[in-house]
Amino acid sequence: MSGGQMKSGARLPVSLRLALRELRGAKRGFTVFLACLVLGVMAIAGIGSFAGALTEGLHREGRAILGGDADFTLVQRQAGTKERTFLEGQGRLGEVALLRAMARAADGDAALVELKAVDGAYPLVGALETRPARPLPELLAYRDGAWGALADEVLMARLSLSPGSHVQVGEATFEIRAVLEKEPDQLSAGIGFGARLLVSMAGLEASHLVQPGSLVRWSYRLLLPDTSPQTLEDVMVQAEAALAEGGFQMRTREAAAPRLERSVKRIAQFLTLVALTALLVGGVGVANAVSSHLATRQEVIATLKALGAPRRVIFTTYGLEIALIALFGIVLGLFLGAALPFVASAAVAPFLPFPLQPFVDWPALGLAALYGFLVAAVFTIWPLARAQEAPVSVLFRGGFDARPPRSSRMTMGLALGLMAVLVVLLAALAVLSAEDMRIAGFFLVAAVLVFALLRLVGQGVMVLARHLPRPHAPMARLALGNIHRPGALTPTVVLSLGLGLTLLVAITLVDRSLSHELSGRLQEDAPSFFFVDVPSDREADFRDFIQEQAPRAELKSVPMLRGRIMALNGAPADADKVPADAAWVLQSDRGISMADTLPEGSRLVAGQWWAPGETRPLVSFDAELAGRLGLALGDTVSVNVLGRTITATIANLREVEWERLGINFVMVFSPGTFAGAPHSTLATLSWPQGADTAREVEVLKAVAQAWPAVTTVRVKEALEQARQMLDDLGFGVRIASLVTVLTSIFVLAGALAAGHQHRVYDAVVLKTLGATRARLLGAYVLEYAGLGLVTALFAIAAGAFAAWGVTTQVMEISFVFPPGAALAAVAGALALTVGFGLLGTFRALGRAPARLLRHL
Repeated sequence: MSGGQMKSGARLPVSLRLALRELRGAKRGFTVFLACLVLGVMAIAGIGSFAGALTEGLHREGRAILGGDADFTLVQRQAGTKERTFLEGQGRLGEVALLRAMARAADGDAALVELKAVDGAYPLVGALETRPARPLPELLAYRDGAWGALADEVLMARLSLSPGSHVQVGEATFEIRAVLEKEPDQLSAGIGFGARLLVSMAGLEASHLVQPGSLVRWSYRLLLPDTSPQTLEDVMVQAEAALAEGGFQMRTREAAAPRLERSVKRIAQFLTLVALTALLVGGVGVANAVSSHLATRQEVIATLKALGAPRRVIFTTYGLEIALIALFGIVLGLFLGAALPFVASAAVAPFLPFPLQPFVDWPALGLAALYGFLVAAVFTIWPLARAQEAPVSVLFRGGFDARPPRSSRMTMGLALGLMAVLVVLLAALAVLSAEDMRIAGFFLVAAVLVFALLRLVGQGVMVLARHLPRPHAPMARLALGNIHRPGALTPTVVLSLGLGLTLLVAITLVDRSLSHELSGRLQEDAPSFFFVDVPSDREADFRDFIQEQAPRAELKSVPMLRGRIMALNGAPADADKVPADAAWVLQSDRGISMADTLPEGSRLVAGQWWAPGETRPLVSFDAELAGRLGLALGDTVSVNVLGRTITATIANLREVEWERLGINFVMVFSPGTFAGAPHSTLATLSWPQGADTAREVEVLKAVAQAWPAVTTVRVKEALEQARQMLDDLGFGVRIASLVTVLTSIFVLAGALAAGHQHRVYDAVVLKTLGATRARLLGAYVLEYAGLGLVTALFAIAAGAFAAWGVTTQVMEISFVFPPGAALAAVAGALALTVGFGLLGTFRALGRAPARLLRHL
């Protein structure tokens, strides 16, 4: 070493120099440590980065998604002359109408469609892609007795259509002239239940579907000549003043698809919490790896102490060593997580309606790094404190197992206090960075409880094994002794494997319960059909027609309007100021109704129902939502309906059975509140004993033929589409949860590897005393199978309890417990514990006794 190098090294602190030297021999012992940190940090960074890329894509393509710089939406009425004049004075204006309708093919088959009517300015932004590619005015023009239309692939397949086929919508005939491949503004209206059919405004008028009270969303897209943010802000300020009384829902290109953006953030939050659970499981592996490494450095630590090294030097030296290794693992995890959106973009690009251009999301990476450092610190402090406080005599005898001396109790207490502070910081970070703090809080509390219970279960298994009668069979006696002996792997195995299995069981059971609800009980209890836009002045005729077509079925109907909550107790309704799980009721228009009597499927929980024919503006509100919004009896709710704002007083609160899928509403008004307002009728049709598919299809065709303006929603098809969406989401959640299980496997493998030396020692001694390899293998199989079985049983119980709480208390659906999920958890736990255990045991049994006996 040169003099310059010596001088440079001398300037380094003693602890750092020692830590750098210790790193040379630390490579082999920290594989599990690095794997646990890399997996957890990568998952958190990757999920955050991918969600950020999606959100950034929504913002970047905001103009195309929204169809302009700003969007002004009305329900059940078109903009008036004054309103339209104001909008036209701000820039180029386009009009789009959205509604559900029934499309009838020439052979009589009918299907629900999301009908979209556009004017000549469409699209203001972006490009419409069709097959074959032709100018839109040419494709939608009236020619040879039919209006032009574009249909998506789903509708073409459902009704066996091809370009040139004719369909009937309302009272108009449309010719399918091209396949609709891509709409630039597809996301602006959210997810629909029908296939897309795009027509012209003139074609919509010819269909006569738009009647007073019809559920039509009129969207006015504005393209500004000056695209600067300040100009957009100025226009929106003027619009809020000029259109305040009109009941417009206003959006800008900065929030083109707010529902989708909220959904992305909430899914990302849940997946991040799952990844954080994986990181916490990995923390057990971190603690095991640190303890194992320090155990191999006992003689070095003892020598340093004997030579007069202060305790803080021991703590700082190995703390710096572990921090440097943790830094490497975290950086590697961040690199892989940052690369995930770039790798995944090619795979998901065909499924996204806008280009995904990934970027390095520094806030997401910073959050993941902070999580990694906090978890590494929490699970490292205790082993370091024990090494720091262990007496030299104990270290030279070879172990940290002895209790620290009484003089060190305060130091160990400080270590526990520091760990508690870091845990609080970790929890605060998870809650404060979450989209929904309430859900994040519940998730973390559940994770901590399961973590603590697993620790208790591990200790309880050891206590139980210690007090059980000694078996006569040698293999069973050896297996039982291994479970409770000093330094046993029981707590680590139960904790590491149990947390991952618990999460997987809980997610599986919630998924099964939701699937069962959608495909089982909901389909049994729900009506067969919803009929929307039944003309209120012909309700009696429609009822007679249904009676002829389905004499044994029951038809229920209520008047229906659409309204938007504008104010609560006189204060403007702001979705950002209410809990996240109640904000949806303020974010767009809602279905409302009027009734003389309490609706079926409701139960009064506060207040009194009004007398028949009540003329005062009174409203009955859903009790749960009222509580979330801070509403009580006597408070006021202002609702804009058809451009007119009505303020009603809350007369009573109802508990609503939404899961029955019957006719019910968040708000039901007294009959006189909207007297004389044009409205339509919403109806349901149910068979007392249910109806088969063939009978339902017959009724569907008959209604579509005789009542072309009535939209028929077949409930089974809607539930099947919802179930498919749930399956897609569930697949992604299960993939994320497998990261936790994979981390558990690494921790389990690391724990068993750490106990390898004990296994070698036991095997050598027992083989010397005459034990055969078969007997030893049998003993180890019993030990690992017992631990795996206990862990699986706890995971099933804890996961089932968590799933029961989520399904019955949060989702308010029935809980389903399929035995197959329990058997899979048991089989998986047994396979992992026995498999990894025997893998290490084979190595131990293969060691030659003579080589080790020389050192005894």
